Amino acid sequence: MSTIAFFAVHVNYNMMDYLPDDSPSMEATDLMEEEFDEPIGNTRVMVEDVTIPESLAYKEALENIEGVSHITWLDDVLDLKTPLEMADTDTVEQYYQSGAALFSLTVDEGYEVEAMNAIYDLIGEENAADGEAADTAMSQEMADREAMYAAALLIPIIIIILILSTNSWVEPLFFLTAIGISVIINLGTNIFLGEISFVTQSVAPILQLAVSLDYAIFLLHSFSDYRKKVPDPTEAMRLAMKRSFPAIAASATTTFFGFIALTFMNFEIGADLGLNLVKGIVFSFISVMVFLPALTLMFYKWIDKTQHKPIVPEFKNVGKRVLKLRIPTLIFVGLLIVPAFLAQSETTFIYGVGEQPDTTRLGADEIQIEEQFGENTPMVVLVPKGDVAKEEELVYELENLNNISSVMAYVNRIDPAIPSDYLDESVTESFYSENYSRITLHTDTGTEGDQAFALVEDVQKTAMDYYGDEAHLLGESVTLYDIKDTVQRDNTLVNWLTVIAVAIVLLATFRSIFFPVVLLITIQSAVWFNLSIPYFTDSTLVFVGYLIVSTVQLAATVDYGILFTENYKRLRKEMTAFEAMKRTIDEKLFAIFISAAILSSVGFILWITSSNPIVGSVGLLLGRGALLAFLSVVFLLPALLLLFDKLIEKTTIKANFYKGK
Repeated sequence: MSTIAFFAVHVNYNMMDYLPDDSPSMEATDLMEEEFDEPIGNTRVMVEDVTIPESLAYKEALENIEGVSHITWLDDVLDLKTPLEMADTDTVEQYYQSGAALFSLTVDEGYEVEAMNAIYDLIGEENAADGEAADTAMSQEMADREAMYAAALLIPIIIIILILSTNSWVEPLFFLTAIGISVIINLGTNIFLGEISFVTQSVAPILQLAVSLDYAIFLLHSFSDYRKKVPDPTEAMRLAMKRSFPAIAASATTTFFGFIALTFMNFEIGADLGLNLVKGIVFSFISVMVFLPALTLMFYKWIDKTQHKPIVPEFKNVGKRVLKLRIPTLIFVGLLIVPAFLAQSETTFIYGVGEQPDTTRLGADEIQIEEQFGENTPMVVLVPKGDVAKEEELVYELENLNNISSVMAYVNRIDPAIPSDYLDESVTESFYSENYSRITLHTDTGTEGDQAFALVEDVQKTAMDYYGDEAHLLGESVTLYDIKDTVQRDNTLVNWLTVIAVAIVLLATFRSIFFPVVLLITIQSAVWFNLSIPYFTDSTLVFVGYLIVSTVQLAATVDYGILFTENYKRLRKEMTAFEAMKRTIDEKLFAIFISAAILSSVGFILWITSSNPIVGSVGLLLGRGALLAFLSVVFLLPALLLLFDKLIEKTTIKANFYKGK
């Protein structure tokens, strides 16, 4: 049923839909849709080597494409019966220069793929198109194909890693079956949500697989250990479930609450992904603790019959070597942790889908259009209708702002001395509704960045100086400005909620005040190191990816620390701190390495296979973060546990640490 339901789940590819309804740009968009029939353009189409009559023919053909609800070109702002040489040069060059015509289109939501395919068929390979609709169409067409490509690469890699980590050829299939079923159930139950975002569709299934595979590994490794001690498989499984339950429950709970933190985001893509991952963790936990034991007991003879010798030799005496590095590790981390913390908060972010790779048609088209016409992001100002003199003053001020290439309003396109009521509605409908005047600005900035956002603030301030809160602003750069404002506030909230939730779970798990502190320092330092790298390499990050990974890395990789610390705490009751730590590293290093290798593989494969900048950014950060978390748990955590051993003993309920020498 879940498999069938999965194909009926609607996927939303529009980032703007996830802004809160009460954000200024969303309220302005709703107001314009109520007041005006003519929408703002969301696609640019450039046709080269055409005359004016040929351009008009292309305009008519584009207008007739299903899904294209409106198109604007030079003939809508100038009388083409007048020689172009006599017209305003800046206005002409926005639409036509050097034999190239640039059309502004509105493609209706839901028609992006069909409309863009028809546009490409019409204009051919040598011409270009870009804009929001083109972004959406490309994301939609690539999402399913890239998800299949990622899975085709990832599953064999995971199987190879699992074969290397087990002594049976079929045991990896048990892992993947248990988690795979929970992934399918999770995907199918999305039908009850109505729709999911393209980020969730691309990232959630693979993240769920990678994060929860640990649970199956913990259980079956424990079962394998007890099979050597107990002849009855059922009894061995009972003991394995009892032994592994605390670690699995603690891992699942920390991950669960980490993902719950994402649901508190006002920017609802975080909530969409968080809810899906929360469901996924619950289904994975149930599958591992209920379905996997039953499956294993039914087919355990297959495991016995397909035994093979260990492919990877055991890590013997590694603990002794690792512990020799504990002082250099503490010094190294102590020197870098503050710069890393400061750097990760100074990274340059982008808040939309990011730049498309120039290896894609859309990326190449964007470059082609910008080389000919430069950057152009339309912006609309809505102000109350009626006071023509005030409107004239506002338009004059807007025309004189930096980065405004042209302003289209009734008062500067038609003689303001002529009352609008005297003219035909077809002449005035672009400028006036019953209650509002619409002023369209053409800017020479990109859709986002310091320059674009500074211009949004300048336009906003200028309009509000005349009309106060009755002035409304909308457009792609305005929406991205609102996304920036929203997610920056979300960032602080989500990070604190994640840390507090994980700390509470760790506090309950270890019944200690200082164990959670040491674990959080270990994992959080790995998060800071990961997120600081873009600052030091002078690269930008997609903010949604940053926000997701700063939560996911902490929630997912704390599993390594829990597994490690649980074992250390148990051994510390029987031996000295140094011996307990050495044994813990020897016993748990391989299991942690396997888990980190799987999560890291997932991340890097998402990065390699995805053309979507958001998904690629999440992948790169996750892959790198899993490696850094592994290094932190193996080198930093032992050093901190030994350094604070006495303090941990004093702040742990019934520690019962070994007192001998």
